[in-house]
Amino acid sequence: MRDCLTRPLAAACLCVLALGLSGCSIKMMAINKLGDALSEGTSSFATDDDPELIAGATPFALKTIESLIEQSPKHRGLLTAAASGFTQYAYAFVQMEAGYTEAQDLDRATAQRERAKKLYLRARDYGLRSFEVEFPGFRERFKTDPVTALAKTTKKHVPQLYYTAAAWAAAFAIDKTDSSLSVDQVFFEALMQRAIALDEPWELGSLHDFFITWEGGRSSIGGSIEKARRHFDRALALSNGQRASPYVTWAEVMSVSAQNKKEFQELLNKALEIDVNKAPAQRLANIIAQKRARWLLSRTDELFVEAPRPDAWTW
Repeated sequence: MRDCLTRPLAAACLCVLALGLSGCSIKMMAINKLGDALSEGTSSFATDDDPELIAGATPFALKTIESLIEQSPKHRGLLTAAASGFTQYAYAFVQMEAGYTEAQDLDRATAQRERAKKLYLRARDYGLRSFEVEFPGFRERFKTDPVTALAKTTKKHVPQLYYTAAAWAAAFAIDKTDSSLSVDQVFFEALMQRAIALDEPWELGSLHDFFITWEGGRSSIGGSIEKARRHFDRALALSNGQRASPYVTWAEVMSVSAQNKKEFQELLNKALEIDVNKAPAQRLANIIAQKRARWLLSRTDELFVEAPRPDAWTW
């Protein structure tokens, strides 16, 4: 998943001012203009080198976006910003933190995962709403025939497709016992397939990261290790050595599954070798991915079971 936060806090602060304007038409004009800035503007979040600062700033920005959506419920840009923001916040600062703290506090980690699931579902719903703006009746058509419902989407819809699918899939990954999400797998796969068909190079190949997990993580029930490998290779090619995430994703999903310790360590070390300042737009994402790489390396002995040497056997 693309795991940097992409909406500027400065624009969110301006949006608060817009809510206080008098005059309905002036107020709506300001809200819609600032909504456009939130959805299209260059982010200062993605280039930041302080994840804790961004973790603290993001909830305010997200709640501001939600307040604006209440005022302008059909603003596609705001709905997309909400979908992307809640997805990325849930992943980078809620779900991942649950993993880091699980060994010390299982109850807290469980609560964090439950919170992450709720945030993902909130993001998914905003994403689906964003399609309704341009394609009225989308949700009902999508339920019966997702491929046909998505046929009119274009390259400009790729962020909506990606974040809606990523949030939906992440909620399912957290709670695979939720039958209502289990039957939805065809929907988030269709969204992501459409996204990659429309704009494969989007965000330096980030779409392929999803399919590494999707194909590799279910290789025993319909997925394909070969397809996962092709997506990994394409992610690396499109990233041009600027993203750590493909290395971390393959190591965590595929190397652990195959119990390939050597590959696991090599890939995570490659992720750590990436210069986070080389591609400023990927700085925060790379810092977060490298943090996970270090954590995974610290758990090597837990993740890999060493077979006893024959000369150590006792009879």
